[in-house]
Amino acid sequence: MKKAAQRILTGHRPTGPRHIGHLAGTLLNWANLQDSHECYFLIADLHVLTTDFMHPGQIRANIFEVLADWLAAGIDPQRSRIVLQSAVPEHAQLNLLLGMLVSESRLRRVPTYKEQVQQLHLQPSLGLLSYPVLQAADILLYQAGAVPVGEDQLPHIELAREIARRFNQLYGPLFPEPQAILSSTPRLPGIDNRAMHTSYGNAIYLRDTPDETTRKVMSMYTDPTRIHASDPGRVEGNPLFVYLDTFNPDRDETAAFKQRYHAGKVGDVEIKVRLAEVLNRLLAPLRERRADLIRHPGHLEAVLMDGTRSAATLARETLAETMERMGLSMGRNLHVSELFEDQPENVVRKIYC
Repeated sequence: MKKAAQRILTGHRPTGPRHIGHLAGTLLNWANLQDSHECYFLIADLHVLTTDFMHPGQIRANIFEVLADWLAAGIDPQRSRIVLQSAVPEHAQLNLLLGMLVSESRLRRVPTYKEQVQQLHLQPSLGLLSYPVLQAADILLYQAGAVPVGEDQLPHIELAREIARRFNQLYGPLFPEPQAILSSTPRLPGIDNRAMHTSYGNAIYLRDTPDETTRKVMSMYTDPTRIHASDPGRVEGNPLFVYLDTFNPDRDETAAFKQRYHAGKVGDVEIKVRLAEVLNRLLAPLRERRADLIRHPGHLEAVLMDGTRSAATLARETLAETMERMGLSMGRNLHVSELFEDQPENVVRKIYC
């Protein structure tokens, strides 16, 4: 095992298939990190319930969609541990323990809490309020020293650091204070120029066919003030050029498109056609791998089972040490299943003696 400073924990909620924003912002970076870090990739299905507990039937299917996308994008189960959150009960147990170390008012100051309540029109639950504590438990359970995240998640990493620091001060050093690893790729806008989000219907998915991808690109938002192809256009903030900057390997071609667009010498259609070609060429091998994976659900389940089983050992060790430090050693050592095997008088003796 590599030292904790080289261990990372990151993941996605299984809310549906992954899109090209995930590919550019996280998945390609994760695949590269496997060469230099000990990687734990978490399918965070418990976190789904914080914003949607009304559609439990979708979670299982989405888990396999996410897993297929991860593997197709280069996540290697031979080099990393892919973990299903709900299959490791220590996530929920550590969440409860760490929740004792943070105030309710501190959680209300986390920016993403208010944003989600407002944007998703939620009646916030206790689970949503304590979402960052569960996220901290996910990280600290594996004693990860680093977490690849987007800038929007930085307040969550800071809270995880505060919780780790508080625990270490009270009970002695156990948890590293995790550092954020920021992606160098800016967050991609959706085809309507809002944030790319499954619920907005504005995403290009890794599983989309070439025709679906082309259709979505051709409907992309561009410069709304540009009426004719001969009108000078705005490149800054234009999704067409954000995508070309991210995905087109021909930098000179992208620079030439920008110059011509500024000068009113190229139309949106020509650039969109070229962008669709770039995306379809990039996604072709990934789509082929993904289609093969989806045809073998038994393999996907085995990958998830193997990674989860491997990660569970460290999770149990961390929780046991946490409980010991917090004065819960009797609860850690005494198992209900063992109690019921004994006669009543032996049960009493085990508990009180």
